[in-house]
Amino acid sequence: MGIIIEKATCEDSAGILQYLKQIGAETDNLTFGAEGLPFTNESEAAYISQIENSCDDIMLIAKEDGKIVGNASLSRLPRRMKHRGDFGVSVLKEYWNKGIGGQLLLEIIKFAKQNSFEVIDLQVRSDNLSAIHLYEKFGFKKIGTHPAFFKIGGKEISFDYMCLRIQ
Repeated sequence: MGIIIEKATCEDSAGILQYLKQIGAETDNLTFGAEGLPFTNESEAAYISQIENSCDDIMLIAKEDGKIVGNASLSRLPRRMKHRGDFGVSVLKEYWNKGIGGQLLLEIIKFAKQNSFEVIDLQVRSDNLSAIHLYEKFGFKKIGTHPAFFKIGGKEISFDYMCLRIQ
């Protein structure tokens, strides 16, 4: 059947929360671990409903045979930063290096262009070379490094700040 990229719907909320627990257990690249995020099915559905027709925020999911295998989001920043959006993406480990992150990123960039974003910002672990390579392939540039962005098990982990200027 292949991978399908689509906007998240309220009906996806339980699947998204389960996905977040799985992805959190698989990688230390995210702000959370196996506990997932502290959202209920109802609060996740309410958030998705709130952004459903938004020009400022989008949540995409990648599905294979109905199973969520990846997600991406873009959220416009407020006030004097309204020209910018904050981007995040994740893919289940068994689906890494299959082009899903690139498909999600391509759709995020399309949304950003259609809705007059000028810059997409992201943060990525400095040692996550495959993710950095993906972002650079789409034109993202490194603009700085935070030397202690995460702290896991007492160890400080650096993150790079990257941005894409949209023409």
